[in-house]
Amino acid sequence: MLFSLRSLRYIVTAAETQSVTEAARQLGISQPAISGAIAAAEVELGTEIFVRHHAKGITLTAAGQRFVHEARLLLKHSQDFERSVASLGSSITGEITVGCFGTLATRYMPALLSEFSRRAPGITVRLEEGNQQEIVDGLLSGRMEIAIAYAYALPSEITGEALVELPPYLLVAADHPLASKRKISLKEIAAEPFILLDLPHSREYFLNLFSACSIMPLIVYRSKSYELIRGLVGHGRGYTIHNALPGTSITYDGSRVAARAIVEPLPPVHVMSLRLRRQTMRPAVKAFADFLPEAFAPGGLF
Repeated sequence: MLFSLRSLRYIVTAAETQSVTEAARQLGISQPAISGAIAAAEVELGTEIFVRHHAKGITLTAAGQRFVHEARLLLKHSQDFERSVASLGSSITGEITVGCFGTLATRYMPALLSEFSRRAPGITVRLEEGNQQEIVDGLLSGRMEIAIAYAYALPSEITGEALVELPPYLLVAADHPLASKRKISLKEIAAEPFILLDLPHSREYFLNLFSACSIMPLIVYRSKSYELIRGLVGHGRGYTIHNALPGTSITYDGSRVAARAIVEPLPPVHVMSLRLRRQTMRPAVKAFADFLPEAFAPGGLF
């Protein structure tokens, strides 16, 4: 069973765009060339790679998802081989795709990418942000090779290494009466408006913190935006809970917030470096994976 790298590139691009027309446009080739590559591969495999939706594009079948995942890996190895041959005797080169949970990206990625670029200038990092479910989906599909996210809701196909433990903190307006305290009990503030970071799995974690204290939060705003929530808190519209605290108390719109420890002993979140269990890391990906524990260790970047 033989597949050319060109045909694999055609099929992967079609999968990513979910459109033969768009894949042809991006690659600068004819639509029949894309369709022919797909049809030939399906004959070789003896099964369909795509489901065709009349006038609505294409989506991967279950077999197609596995095929495209393996094809992505092969294309990346091919790119690594070309770069390695072109730079024999020099350091590791290549492009890697790194996923990162949105709030963790805001807090940690600027320093991580800057320092890694200094240490490994031949490696290009393509960053994809997302919520926990999007990170998991990105790893399972092969679109992401490694990711920084939380330890919850992980399927058995994904493994990882713990990087840091982040306890929950209460976030209140800087002029809130409780901001003068070093620690605040959830029960002290439970009757006030709560602003929820409304992302898959994140929302369950935050709501479970209240359940552990037998408290029902008064949710007045829900948002997927970390900075919007901080701004609302800064303007006195409520309080929230965060784990990945930024390095400043100033919000995006210039208001101020105060982060305070919580009196109750509540579970932290565990930030991890995640990857597919069955997947062998390419040298460039391994270089980034080896860099992360050092960056998060005491005395490291943070």
